[in-house]
Amino acid sequence: MADQSLIDRLTSGDFKAVARCLTMVENELGDYIEILKKLPNKYPPVLGITGPPGAGKSTLINSLVSELARDNKRVAILAVDPTSAFSKGSLLGDRIRMNKQFNNPGVYIRSVATRGYLGGISEKTFEMADVLKAANFDYVIIETAGVGQSEIEIAALADITVLVLVPEAGDDIQNIKSGIIEIADLFVVNKADRPDASLFANNLKKEVLKPVYLTEAISGKGVVELINEITHHKPGENDKKLLLLENRIFNIIGNLAVKSLDKKKLRQELAEAFFSKEFNVYKFSERWIRSS
Repeated sequence: MADQSLIDRLTSGDFKAVARCLTMVENELGDYIEILKKLPNKYPPVLGITGPPGAGKSTLINSLVSELARDNKRVAILAVDPTSAFSKGSLLGDRIRMNKQFNNPGVYIRSVATRGYLGGISEKTFEMADVLKAANFDYVIIETAGVGQSEIEIAALADITVLVLVPEAGDDIQNIKSGIIEIADLFVVNKADRPDASLFANNLKKEVLKPVYLTEAISGKGVVELINEITHHKPGENDKKLLLLENRIFNIIGNLAVKSLDKKKLRQELAEAFFSKEFNVYKFSERWIRSS
């Protein structure tokens, strides 16, 4: 069973307990399932920051957190980074760009590798976000890896999804409209000092009929206005989020069912049944589903 004192330290906001629980959950160590089952129902706003590579997501988060910290808000950042082809760990690029926050006592930053997952967030991001939501933070920010038009899983996790674009995205806006643009709640045109930024933002407003903000993340211009929108934004009913959450529950059920299987017995029965003329992989699998 999971140590209750660890859970108590986690919920009080102890960073060492937060780190320990995240490590256990990410790497499926010890009684990590029991930790997840003991998490209390806490619902700090979860902010999803997504967008294509090079849009300035990490720099924007850095500016957002600096402003929130001025109001003594406790903020957790879970940055989903691409996986190293050599170490299989996170490349940590996002954490490097947020180095100004490392000494901030109210800010916790953690990177998680995609491990080859192509959905913009790691398959473990959901569980790690649940840990952070229980850890006495005022905001939990999830930064996706650079995404394209089909990586929309962040909408199942975030209460508010912010899509960060740059003025040069204007030529591609129709190409990605059918994907990630549909799940965004707010839009940010970052690097607004570039040519045609205002024109792109105005055209985007006509296309999406949702709030669009111009920012210069490096200087912090426009960030206060964006925070005000985030603070007062009231997400409506989101059928897409419910559908994505339903898919997540299916995955959890499937993973738990697989973990409960007696793999040794399965191998033995498969070895015996494989050479039978009546062997059918679907019938064999169905019998195991029924018996699990």
